[in-house]
Amino acid sequence: MGIIAKQSIKGTFYTYAGAAIGFINVGLLMPKFFRADEIGLISILISFTLIFSQISGLGFSAVITRIFPWFQDNEKKHNGILSIGIITTGIGFTISLILIFALKDYLIYSKSGTSSLLESNFKYLPILVLFYVYFVLLDNYNKVLKDSVTGTFLRDFFVRVLNLLIILLYVFNITDFDNFVLLYVLVYISPTLIIFTILLVRRNLLIGKIDKKIFSKHKKEMFFIGLFAIISGFSWIAAANIDKYMINYYLDLSSLGVYTVALSFGAMISMPARPLRKISSIIIAESWKKNDKEIIMQIYRKSSINLFLLSIFLFIGIWINIDNVFKIIPNFAGGKYVFLFIGISGIIEMASGTAALIIANSKYFRYSAFIMIFVILLIIITNIIFIPIWKINGAAFASMISILIAVIIRFFFLFYKFRFQPYNYKHLIITGIAVLLIIVNHFLPELNNLYIDFLYRSTIITLIFSILILKLKVSDDVTKYYKNIISHIGNIFKR
Repeated sequence: MGIIAKQSIKGTFYTYAGAAIGFINVGLLMPKFFRADEIGLISILISFTLIFSQISGLGFSAVITRIFPWFQDNEKKHNGILSIGIITTGIGFTISLILIFALKDYLIYSKSGTSSLLESNFKYLPILVLFYVYFVLLDNYNKVLKDSVTGTFLRDFFVRVLNLLIILLYVFNITDFDNFVLLYVLVYISPTLIIFTILLVRRNLLIGKIDKKIFSKHKKEMFFIGLFAIISGFSWIAAANIDKYMINYYLDLSSLGVYTVALSFGAMISMPARPLRKISSIIIAESWKKNDKEIIMQIYRKSSINLFLLSIFLFIGIWINIDNVFKIIPNFAGGKYVFLFIGISGIIEMASGTAALIIANSKYFRYSAFIMIFVILLIIITNIIFIPIWKINGAAFASMISILIAVIIRFFFLFYKFRFQPYNYKHLIITGIAVLLIIVNHFLPELNNLYIDFLYRSTIITLIFSILILKLKVSDDVTKYYKNIISHIGNIFKR
């Protein structure tokens, strides 16, 4: 658990520092200085990138995580596992490239009329996919070498800092929107070049000869892991991005821009899970290899309560100030209930802890694919139903339903197969605290100055939340962390 805690803390810092910058970028600056359709363009380009990158990877990121212990040998350059990844990814990218050009007309089509903005910038999609898929490969390779922080730093922090800089270039009229898009693409591909350089400098870029004996022994397993990873991974990415495509299809890029801004607030709810799950996947894979179910259950239980606690705190912090936020960007106020549904989705998903990873790294990994196939079909159907009725709120509602069902299915699967069950009365206590705080906020008087209102409202709710969480001892890790801080402060004063 030590390595998980250490890297999770570092990863969480970069994730939240990046989230803060991302909030400034997407939540404040872009809504102030960019048109909604321009924000929508950036959003849908990235969504397409993520979807086609998932196809390009051919599931090899999951293969590395599961198979690396059998290939691991530094002197033999890990028996060529990175070489296999490079070749596999190259084949996958070729397939994606064919699909991109074959489906172009369908991807840019909208019932309100095809956007010339999307059509003229579609040319950047292949290069975005190429660099991103190789970043995923190198990041996962670096992750199995017990470094989950570098990738998080590059993707969640570094990119957003550069994005802030190019947004400022646009704000101060140093560049126009066409050049901004070009700069955005260059920023997005930069992490691939950097992580490649880091691995090279560390002498960890071990592109060696493929050991045919090891490869032959595990090729069948690698094939099926990759196959089901493509299905489940594509479904995961599609679940997170197909709503954006369908909003553009049924509505337009401007509606997608409003949705994207609201989504940026909702995405913060799930931020703590990313670094924790990234390093946990390695420990879980190793524990399954040793059949150490006790460690897996411990990770499952702790991740559930801690992520649920954090997600509740973040959701309340944003929701009590949501009206103040949209007073700053009034043209995007239509996204208020998008955040509500996406925020609740994040809480539900965070409360599931590492459930998805436990299934994905177990001998039942195939079921991850089956679950996600069902979920993606559900997402498509619910979006078709609710977008025409509730527009962007319908898309968010459809996502919430889909995530809830996925979480329920995983919970019962793990309970039935392994008797794993992470929930207890403390989850109910946290839920009760959340309801109490929302009620308290309702009775707090609204101040005329929205910034002062934001500060005093947040301070009161944070104090009440912190006191109740510590007094009721709902999380051993949070209590221990608090005591360590108090101890460090005490030592400082003693000096």
